[in-house]
Amino acid sequence: MSGKFKYLLILGLLLGIVQSYAQQYPVFTQYYFNELVINPAYAGSHVQLSLTAMYRNQWVNFPGAPKTYNISGHSSFKKKRMGFGFMINHDEIGSYKNEHIYFSYAYKILFPKSTLSMGIQAGFNLLSARYKLDLQNIDDPSFLNSINTIKPNFGAGLYYNRKNFFVGISIPFIINNTIASSVQQNLLNGIKEARYYYLRSGFVKTIDRNKNVKINPSVLVRTQEGQPLAVDFNCAFIFYDVFGAGISYRTSDSFITFIDLQMTEQMHFAYSYDWTTSSINRFAAGSHEFMLNYRFKISSVHKNLECPKYYEYR
Repeated sequence: MSGKFKYLLILGLLLGIVQSYAQQYPVFTQYYFNELVINPAYAGSHVQLSLTAMYRNQWVNFPGAPKTYNISGHSSFKKKRMGFGFMINHDEIGSYKNEHIYFSYAYKILFPKSTLSMGIQAGFNLLSARYKLDLQNIDDPSFLNSINTIKPNFGAGLYYNRKNFFVGISIPFIINNTIASSVQQNLLNGIKEARYYYLRSGFVKTIDRNKNVKINPSVLVRTQEGQPLAVDFNCAFIFYDVFGAGISYRTSDSFITFIDLQMTEQMHFAYSYDWTTSSINRFAAGSHEFMLNYRFKISSVHKNLECPKYYEYR
């Protein structure tokens, strides 16, 4: 196989990925520790102010592979009856960059031992592209125009939780925005923001007499318009409410291993590695993802409110 042919093959694969990726919100692994990235109803569930930074390096060693940066935060107000949050994503894939900037609001119905949260989010997506290709035909109209467009969107979700159990359903982005111009649509077969849906549930249960070891199984069902159903099966073991380790299986995509550590009363760190099982593993290694969470009370807002531990859902 000639070097030129290999280059064309890789370029073709990248364009195919761009088409698929442009229709998708980033697929995080660390939603396991930060449900706000998939469900606005999660806002305020930590009671105190909770700030999270995430970084995902996908398909290591693949030219132009996706990289995602996420910053989010949320807190409860009005004696835990309301939650507010924000989320900023920055995605890069090849020549494309995509920003998501969203604000979320959740209204909570408090029961004696559980909470039902109803959430909405609204914001906008900024998609930009600057083509930097060495073309034989420098006048090719498909690559003359760059993309720079802003599209508003909104979403909604429900989240029910008890101390050791939760279930949530969400549609984070409802509007099917068209992104590319007519010329670029002809090239990429049309770029649209697809609507997709999440169903997520899990529980925590003590499994030893001394109550030092817990098991935390959970599942995420994800479907996107025009794409097959995908399911994440997760299972973690938690030791002394300080350290956790687990595995996940993402159907037709990857096996995942992850660890997490409560570093202090306020700080929590997690790392995961996706072992790719799809056909892309012929060209790239797996995916790294990091998460750092910091929580603290605002005395004027949270006062004497009880806050959940890192491994509780209430």
